[in-house]
Amino acid sequence: MNSEPFDETLDASLGASLDAPSAPSAPSAPSAPSAPSVRSASTPPPTRFDTKIAVLLRDDLATWQRLNVTSFLVSGIGPTIPEVIGEPYEDADKVAYLPMFRQPVLVFEATKEVLKAAHARVLSRALPRALFTSDLFATGNDHDNRAAVRSVATGELDLVGLAVYGPRNGVDKVVKGARMHP
Repeated sequence: MNSEPFDETLDASLGASLDAPSAPSAPSAPSAPSAPSVRSASTPPPTRFDTKIAVLLRDDLATWQRLNVTSFLVSGIGPTIPEVIGEPYEDADKVAYLPMFRQPVLVFEATKEVLKAAHARVLSRALPRALFTSDLFATGNDHDNRAAVRSVATGELDLVGLAVYGPRNGVDKVVKGARMHP
């Protein structure tokens, strides 16, 4: 799967939903009011990043596992690659909030076989990556997590999740065969 069409669609849909005037249409049934747009005339158009952050999840995980795995995986990217972190947030009352990623995180799902192939591709491309194995569901701390991963050979890891950061085309090739998470 080439993610390029998705990215173009994402960029186009973001721009269309935020910039384009709506075309006249036939009257329709009343609908709930929509949220006001936060874009103003001085707001720049959506940014197209040269890099990509992707999370690939095994498609047989329970919902709580998907959320848990995703949060653990992305927690490894920010501290290791500081340029992916934006500026701290502040609300109108000057209350400060932590910074977050400066770009979207795309979440994919795939079969165990596609995940294993993606792992091989990320290793061959030497892209920054984080992994989550099924063994980590049974541990309760960072020390035991690292020991669980260390005890299994690379080719035998029972992967349930993988995060990768790198150039857009390199990440697209790593997640080839995966589909966007629903």
